[in-house]
Amino acid sequence: MTPPNRRKFSTAIVLAAAMVVTAGATANLKPTKYLADTRAELKIEPSLPNEFGDWKLIPTNGGVVNPQQNQLLNSLYSEIINRTYVNSSGQRVMLSIAYGKNQNDSFQVHKPEICYPAQGFQLLDSKEDIVTTSHGSVPVKRLQTSLTERRIEPVTYWILVGEKVVKSGFEKKYEEMRWATQGYIVDGLLFRVSTIDRKCQLCICGPR
Repeated sequence: MTPPNRRKFSTAIVLAAAMVVTAGATANLKPTKYLADTRAELKIEPSLPNEFGDWKLIPTNGGVVNPQQNQLLNSLYSEIINRTYVNSSGQRVMLSIAYGKNQNDSFQVHKPEICYPAQGFQLLDSKEDIVTTSHGSVPVKRLQTSLTERRIEPVTYWILVGEKVVKSGFEKKYEEMRWATQGYIVDGLLFRVSTIDRKCQLCICGPR
């Protein structure tokens, strides 16, 4: 029987080789079709509830710090949604969704590990997890961030590239190249949830 470590190493070699081959095949390939255009037009916000259980939607300013950033984000993403829900105890949860039709090297969803520190947060912890829903299980990343000693913000997010939830930069790039070999520019979506207090201004991820 092959030792577990050796199996993992062999799997990594195979994946790396596949990625190199795919990269070589796509080096001179410039996809011209958008994968999003093969589906019905995606509009996320109309499908979101204004209330559920004890939680209700409240007005929010969106969390974008300045107009220049807002303009840039609008050029990167096809749809940006910022929502804050509050329950009867006054607890708040912010939902942020950013969808981009074009996931090439210039236009990509950006991880909270990058945009949170860029806005002054410290990244205290990071781990992978699974969220189980009635529609299936979703691999997610859980972060613990801090703006001040008394301002701790847990964050849960996941990224969809094309038709697959990706857990790493390697998987994300592989999906982009896999669709590129078929002539498609892939789309991407960042889904993020965090708990906040009245002093928090949560970001939508901007440029790296």
